Amino acid sequence: MTTDTHAPSLTARLSERSTGHARSPEARLLQRYLTLLRLTDGAAITAAMSISFLIGTARNSHGSAEVEAVYCLAVGLAWFLVLRLGGARDRRLLGTGTNDYKNVINASLTVFGLIGIGDLVLSARLGRELAAALPAGIALLWFGRWALRTWLARIAWETRYLRRALVVGDRADVEYVLRQIRAGAGALYNVVGAAVTEVGTGHVGGGDAPVPVVCDVNNVAVAARNLAADAVIVASQPRDDGGFVRTLAWSLEGCDADLVLASRLVDVAGPRVHFAPISGLPLIHVEIPRFDGAKHSLKRLVDVVAAATGLIVLSPLFLAVAIAIKLDDGGPVLFRQLRVGKDRSQFRMVKFRSMVTDAEARLAALRAASDDGNGVLFKLKDDPRITRIGRVLRKYSIDELPQLWNVLVGDMSLVGPRPPLPSEVEAYEDHVHRRLYIKPGLTGMWQISGRSDLDWEESVRLDLFYVENWSLTGDLVILWRTVKVLLHPVGAY
Repeated sequence: MTTDTHAPSLTARLSERSTGHARSPEARLLQRYLTLLRLTDGAAITAAMSISFLIGTARNSHGSAEVEAVYCLAVGLAWFLVLRLGGARDRRLLGTGTNDYKNVINASLTVFGLIGIGDLVLSARLGRELAAALPAGIALLWFGRWALRTWLARIAWETRYLRRALVVGDRADVEYVLRQIRAGAGALYNVVGAAVTEVGTGHVGGGDAPVPVVCDVNNVAVAARNLAADAVIVASQPRDDGGFVRTLAWSLEGCDADLVLASRLVDVAGPRVHFAPISGLPLIHVEIPRFDGAKHSLKRLVDVVAAATGLIVLSPLFLAVAIAIKLDDGGPVLFRQLRVGKDRSQFRMVKFRSMVTDAEARLAALRAASDDGNGVLFKLKDDPRITRIGRVLRKYSIDELPQLWNVLVGDMSLVGPRPPLPSEVEAYEDHVHRRLYIKPGLTGMWQISGRSDLDWEESVRLDLFYVENWSLTGDLVILWRTVKVLLHPVGAY
């Protein structure tokens, strides 16, 4: 069994808890981030409860403004506390993913659910004023988190990470985890070192930021302390040492570094993974995705309400765009194209026309003369068929907005995989057909991750990940990030 032969005593390890991590830039930034998060949470709850107070005093249902103020203060304090207890400020979830957004909803519903039960039991009728406070508070709490993430992404690259990490395992597994962290973990982990099973030193990861190999797997705890690591990520363990993780966990006691086990369950997100220990055996249960049921019915309800609202609100913009297209070249305003939807059903997707009227006839010649290197997809950055007004429409994805009609009638969803052409579907490999298990989307992972700059393999990976792991909270996050992409277009052509 491998052991940490240079592990310090328990007393020494305990003393390091209060000294080692305070010196790292990541620790200082994490503390700053948590402080700002507490302040934004407090401000959001204060604003929401102020709304409740104003409604309550206007109704004068409790008899006095003082009683109303005490009531709102008590609820606000409980809300702030439950956010902490419910993991909405868990340092392991900060800066990336959707779990902290979900925890905001869960904690908020817990507080207001208990208040509702108390009202029902006591017949106090104290909760009526909270009808507006709950959605307003959740929206403001979400906005605060988004604002902090935006701030984190804009500060200097060298100091924007929240946690220092040491990755452990076979060199190939370490490099895999490193690629995944850099691709999707955003500002969470700064990998400052690696511990590999192979003999020798050097670097892993390559590219512009290779990670130094600081030790072998027998001296991980010492290296974690020397590097002031906040997390030790185990990419894999020595094949001849079944007790490696347990021994490593013991050796890390007291040094304030979390032990994180990286899973090679490719493209399986957290909501589908559940842990169920049986007689001391930690079993990981992975839910098989379902493509119907109540969750999908709720998704459809959201689609109908949002699409109908969008068509009404955006009708003046639609009129202005239609006039601009007509004045540009006199051709038709709308362009309809056959696309493939859920379960290989076909429908006519509607868009504002952004190309010349004979664009389809010129496609074959352009394909023959060009090689965009993008496999099944065909996109030209400087497509000569795009009209003057069409370039503006495409840059800000205004040409896509008429697809709200497709969402309303049920051909598409607000969020989903990119709607493919029949010719693309014919070229699919077997596994890619899973994209067709749910409705295509007006926006999706591809829209917020680079759009036409993505290669075919990455586009497929993102779509399949969404199909397997979508959630309503995730959809809301994608819609929000879509707005950001539209204001600052990337890969739109």
